[in-house]
Amino acid sequence: MSEAKRPRTPSEVRLLIVEDEPRIRELLVRMTGEWGFRATAVWGGEEAVRANATQPFDVAILDYHLPRMDGMETLKRLRERSPDLQAIVLTAHAQLDVAKEAIHLDVVEFLTKPCQRSELEQALDRALRRKGRTQPVPLDVPAGGDAGNAPQAPRGKTLEEAERELILETLARTGGNRAAAARELGITRRTLHNKINIYQDQGFAVP
Repeated sequence: MSEAKRPRTPSEVRLLIVEDEPRIRELLVRMTGEWGFRATAVWGGEEAVRANATQPFDVAILDYHLPRMDGMETLKRLRERSPDLQAIVLTAHAQLDVAKEAIHLDVVEFLTKPCQRSELEQALDRALRRKGRTQPVPLDVPAGGDAGNAPQAPRGKTLEEAERELILETLARTGGNRAAAARELGITRRTLHNKINIYQDQGFAVP
């Protein structure tokens, strides 16, 4: 991406929110608006694809469980028009098959509903860094609080955790052979390398 086209501030980033629950959709718009983003919010995948066809988006926040066209299929359709689109997926359930599909699509982050404001902040920062930013996103997030002010209920494994387990198990099974693990997972060695770097930064032992 050239310097002239590189997003520099949240207001210059085209952000798409795809969420079929009106309350959550409005909360996401309000939260990201407080951080300087001017988001386009739609309720379903087909509407998202039509909006993206008019003017491509830089970053998308998608609910996985969308009617008719789920979040992953929506992302695939969006990427046909915008190959460099960065995606953050919202989900309530962790499933290994979904995690494996997400590896293929190189999703920036999975966030479990209701998500913490700080989690969304970090995910947006990562998404914009992938777009070629050279400085952190200037988001001012109050300590505590979440999307919807709902209490965090005990939850099971997140998709991010499921994805990490899948990758680490595959690496262990292949004796740490990166090329073999990437082939088994159906991803590029570059994507696997990026995931490994993240896990090592988080303190996980990588075979």
